Amino acid sequence: MQDCQTIIILHGWGSSREKWKQVKEKLEDKGIEVIIPAIPGLGEGKKLKKPWSLKDYVDWFWEFSKDKEKFFLLGHSFGGRISIKFAQKFPERLKGLILVSAAGIKPKKKLLSCFVPFFKKFSFLPYYNTLRRFFYKFVVRNPDYLQAKGVMKETLKEVVKEDLRPCLSQIKTKTLIIWGDKDKITPIFDAYLINEKIKNSRLEVLKNIGHAPYLECPDLLSQKIINFIEE
Repeated sequence: MQDCQTIIILHGWGSSREKWKQVKEKLEDKGIEVIIPAIPGLGEGKKLKKPWSLKDYVDWFWEFSKDKEKFFLLGHSFGGRISIKFAQKFPERLKGLILVSAAGIKPKKKLLSCFVPFFKKFSFLPYYNTLRRFFYKFVVRNPDYLQAKGVMKETLKEVVKEDLRPCLSQIKTKTLIIWGDKDKITPIFDAYLINEKIKNSRLEVLKNIGHAPYLECPDLLSQKIINFIEE
């Protein structure tokens, strides 16, 4: 590469900057500047005093990045949700968009979450907690809700209200979509849908990889990111 390129990585809800260390080091070895901000409410990020919406997170990121030159943006899982909305609203800020197992597609099965109050009535049953984890992971498709508390539980409820499907067709930024075919949190179906809706995009499927390729195959993930940036 002739010029130093910058990539900002927005990690997922249950992740942190530290978990992206291997990918960061491999990109920096190629002369790429890597910035992984502390996302408010998550990991090392500042504590929230009140629940945030997706708009609040996008506004925060705009403020964080406003003084930087055009950059590549990578969003994983929840970070992908922020990245999709940011790319839709501020395409002039981006050189390229990378979505890794991105959240934001509201599944039709989400309607079953209406049964949560009813489901709680059976808390006296053996193995209730096991069944509850299964319900949130595979039916509601929101396992983070089980660990979230207080303000962050309300934040998560607020953030997942918005289905980002309508945003996808409005994204004009060149986009790389990277997805594990064994992802049980954001299923591969979402990847194909995002690829179809974002016209200037391509999808690369990682075989036998789940929701965290930055931990499962950091070398492969890093190389795909480098290839995209060097194009």
